[in-house]
Amino acid sequence: MAYSERELFARLIKCEAGGEGLNGMKAVATVVMNRVHVAYGEYLRTGQGNLRRVIEQPYQFTCLMPEAYGEVNPQTVWSNEPEQIHYEVADWALAGNQHFGAGDCLWYYNPYSPTCSNYFPFNRTGSYYNRVGEHCFYLPTPRYAET
Repeated sequence: MAYSERELFARLIKCEAGGEGLNGMKAVATVVMNRVHVAYGEYLRTGQGNLRRVIEQPYQFTCLMPEAYGEVNPQTVWSNEPEQIHYEVADWALAGNQHFGAGDCLWYYNPYSPTCSNYFPFNRTGSYYNRVGEHCFYLPTPRYAET
């Protein structure tokens, strides 16, 4: 059974940032919606303003990969039932709200270390902006426009 966009988004929020508290979940939701609304580059070309396309774009979110780092991924959107708070954060983001800590960022990741790299992804299309909880957030560089 296919999930509605709202449920898929709530599941992604739980899976990607469920342990990050309200600020972390809102920051991650902001990045997803930034990808939906970006007016240029890869995410406009591949997502075309469609939330489901953005979420399901291959290799973007670990929680949508059946395997991660060569092993079965135990934490996926399919194995994580969202709770009311995850729907509330999804609704908050779908209503056009943005978390100040994520601004206009298009990427985030958890480095599993106290420091964030200056650029992410590794093709340097994003430059470090802020850290919210365990996740580092990245704004698009001029290079992103070429993607």
